[in-house]
Amino acid sequence: MQTNEPNTHPLPDLAHSMGEVLGIEFLSVEEGLVKASMPVDHRTCQPFGILNGGASLALAEIVAGHGSVPLCTPNEMPCGIQVSANHVGMVRTGSYVLATGRLIHWGRTTHIWNVDITSPEGKLISTARIVNQIVKKR
Repeated sequence: MQTNEPNTHPLPDLAHSMGEVLGIEFLSVEEGLVKASMPVDHRTCQPFGILNGGASLALAEIVAGHGSVPLCTPNEMPCGIQVSANHVGMVRTGSYVLATGRLIHWGRTTHIWNVDITSPEGKLISTARIVNQIVKKR
């Protein structure tokens, strides 16, 4: 990992954001490792009663974005510029998923994250790659 000092400003609050609407809860945020959960319910499922792939993509991008915040300086912020995922399993309504984001590249202008989304039993549901561009706050 890069040797620059990570930022100490607080993480953004999920209130009034997509993260709040989707019911995402952060379990831990450490340098290069983020864990969160999201319910599979009326907000995040398809009409067929299973987790919507779009909700999984949103979870992955939100996890990666929150992981990048502490790595930015106070006058910088991460902006997701690319998300790619493979959905390999299903979760039915009434359960939840766990997301584990791992930083795989910490550059000056980009951060790359891998986010695995699993069932409560540990079965892989989706795996995503997210690229965050680091930009100056406006």
